[in-house]
Amino acid sequence: MSDQMKGKRGLIMGVANERSIAWGIAKALREAGAELAFTYQGEAFGKRVAPLAESLGSDFLVDVDVTDDASLDGAFKQLADKWPTIDFVVHAIAFSDKNELTGRFVDTSRDNFKNSLDISCYSLIEVARRAHPLMKANGGTILTLTYQGSNHVTPYYNVMGVAKAALESATRYLANDLGPDGIRVNAISPGPMKTLAGAVIGGARKTFKHTDQNSPMRANATLEAIGGTAVYLASDAGICTTGEIIRVDGGYHILGMPQPENL
Repeated sequence: MSDQMKGKRGLIMGVANERSIAWGIAKALREAGAELAFTYQGEAFGKRVAPLAESLGSDFLVDVDVTDDASLDGAFKQLADKWPTIDFVVHAIAFSDKNELTGRFVDTSRDNFKNSLDISCYSLIEVARRAHPLMKANGGTILTLTYQGSNHVTPYYNVMGVAKAALESATRYLANDLGPDGIRVNAISPGPMKTLAGAVIGGARKTFKHTDQNSPMRANATLEAIGGTAVYLASDAGICTTGEIIRVDGGYHILGMPQPENL
């Protein structure tokens, strides 16, 4: 275990299973010396998260619904009772009706639009507001996760692209608001990943294969690479980095067209 995060502690929100991006980040933070707490939503996810948390030496898990103010208040009260101060929060929470991630964006329903923006973007603001009092004494880091569909049209990503665009904008505004208290706010943007969330998007396998074959590195991101980026951002090495969208996608975002052999 390295010492980059020794003496630091924080909250991981959004682990679904061992293939989750949030799990890759949690492992890397723990390996760097951090103490971790976890949230989950509902009994089914709690049963999945508990043994994973235990494997990283954590027995602090909180059930929270990010669409419910009372639930969020209760979760952060429990966190404050355990740790008067924290150093980081990882927000890896997003949702959309999977039935609207296969057709056309123009057919997005009003209800799913509002629900997707609420869970995938507004929840970051709610989390930041509650994390702020626990960080303002010593500073800290808030990390969220985005995707290139925020600013480039990606097949079937649909309303999630709009939600991620809003999330990236919220990242910048929060960075400006919280910067005077030494709190950095950044987003990590991996390429396509074989996760539970990614699997519900139409054409996910083709998208993964395409980016794997065409990125400059000829590879998609790994959980280890994303975790290492999170450690940098949350550690003292990242103390002057805020409001950024850090891409961990093998360089795919720089391309204008596929590689010649794949045209």
